[in-house]
Amino acid sequence: MSTDSPDRHGPGSPSGPDSPGSPGAPGAFVVHIPDADLEPEPLDPGQIVAGSPEVSGKVVWESADGRRIRGIWQITPGVVTDTEADEMFVVISGSATIEVEGRPALTVGPGDLAVLREGDRTTWTVHETLRKAYEITL
Repeated sequence: MSTDSPDRHGPGSPSGPDSPGSPGAPGAFVVHIPDADLEPEPLDPGQIVAGSPEVSGKVVWESADGRRIRGIWQITPGVVTDTEADEMFVVISGSATIEVEGRPALTVGPGDLAVLREGDRTTWTVHETLRKAYEITL
């Protein structure tokens, strides 16, 4: 994960014990999303509809009660299904079409802000590796 501060750290360099996501993390921080280091998050094979999509992510902040989570998430091309949490996200790079059961499909790309509601049943067709910054409320 890269953090930006007056003494900018390079990509993949945490800022130390007070880096985002660590206990006692500061209330304010910066993460350079495009080159932040992400960890693999294996998909349940039952979610994969087509292709061989791979998911990775990183939580950068979590509330003390674990009900709000902020982070970065990425998925490579393919088609997957999901049941959503209450989420708002901004697409940083890539593109996808998100079919939401009972609603019009969403087409998202760089700079788009999207909202999904808890319980939404979705099918994601990822056209180009998609990276997003998100906040989930559980």
